[in-house]
Amino acid sequence: MDILKSLGHPEEMYNLVKFKWGGCRTVMPKLDYDNMSESLQSCYRHLNQTSRSFAAVIQALDGDLRHAVCIFYLVLRALDTVEDDMTIAMETKLPLLTQFHTRLYQADWSYTHSQEKDRQVLEDFPTISKEFRNLGNEYQEVIVDVCRRMGGGMAEFLEKKVTSMQEWDKYCHYVAGLVGIGLSRLFSASKLENSEVGGDSELANSMGLFLQKTNIIRDYLEDQRDGRAFWPQEAWSKFACRLEDFASPEHLSSALSCLNFLVTDALRHLPDVITYLSRLTNQSVFNFCAIPQVMAIATLSACYNNPMVFSGVVKIRKGQAVTLMMQATNMVAVKNIIAQYSQEILQKVCVSDPSRERTLHMLSVIQERSLIQDEQTSHAHTHAHTQTHTHTLTHLSPVYLSAAMLLAALSWQYLTATSTEHTHTH
Repeated sequence: MDILKSLGHPEEMYNLVKFKWGGCRTVMPKLDYDNMSESLQSCYRHLNQTSRSFAAVIQALDGDLRHAVCIFYLVLRALDTVEDDMTIAMETKLPLLTQFHTRLYQADWSYTHSQEKDRQVLEDFPTISKEFRNLGNEYQEVIVDVCRRMGGGMAEFLEKKVTSMQEWDKYCHYVAGLVGIGLSRLFSASKLENSEVGGDSELANSMGLFLQKTNIIRDYLEDQRDGRAFWPQEAWSKFACRLEDFASPEHLSSALSCLNFLVTDALRHLPDVITYLSRLTNQSVFNFCAIPQVMAIATLSACYNNPMVFSGVVKIRKGQAVTLMMQATNMVAVKNIIAQYSQEILQKVCVSDPSRERTLHMLSVIQERSLIQDEQTSHAHTHAHTQTHTHTLTHLSPVYLSAAMLLAALSWQYLTATSTEHTHTH
């Protein structure tokens, strides 16, 4: 049960209950399906079926940017499904990837031979491409360009492994950095953000690379079981003869050294992330960008020096995720979160770790960039409000705290039951 995992974290339990009672609407307002076309409704159904994490923040975006990002996501999800499908022969997959962007203007094109779990976005591609063509030209141009570049990059890496650290950056650029660049251009095209956001491809690329590297690091065991390898050879060959050796208990020390090396490499993108987020002015765009980034730093902290990466699944608690989602709505809070998890990693750095000096240096840079300066005054009220709740919850007597935990657990059970019943009714 999710709330039991947060028993030692009263603020998480408070936020779980608050989120269930409607706090989610502060970052995820309810979408108005009644005023959508049938095909657009289908697109949002596909969005909710293929992404639980991004669906919520996409649907909270303002104006027509919401639809543009929804379609952008579905187009790239369809492209990614082609890349992921190991049952598609190479001679079929290569042209599918490199020519995929042209299918957006072919009203009847679909692909019905995929065996992947998200194959519905390929099978119902005519609906997605129809809504793509309903978007403004400024949005269409961005989506086609990113789809073309990403398909070409995916095709390039179909026939070669990720060997060097430079190639790791290149692969992550193709599959995620381009997403950050495309989204930034969409933000500027919508006029919700200024042209500087869409024009700085280096910062936007770092946003994507930080998320992608976090996922690759966390998913070591899952990828190994699926016969995939995304950890760069230049990194793992320093510590083992074969990448799969890290799953063996006798190689745990070497595995952790490689893990920490890669986490440190991912952390170097955080200063760019802080700069990028600091430039955003629209609240819905800020939430959309900030929430995945704080989830990523929390996940990296959980992965760092953690043997579970090689033997199980490393996930942040649901209460932790909800707390991050509800807090990451301004730059002061985001910097505080980044500083908090950077400190957590710092406390886990071993004297004997080969990457120790580089890790310490990177954490020092991040901590310096996370210092609150000129934003302090403008956000003082929001920060003080958050601090009041935290202070109240963390300074309760043991007896009162236990009672509060029990009440929260019972409340969560009741809310979950009534929520499920409400869902089934509709």
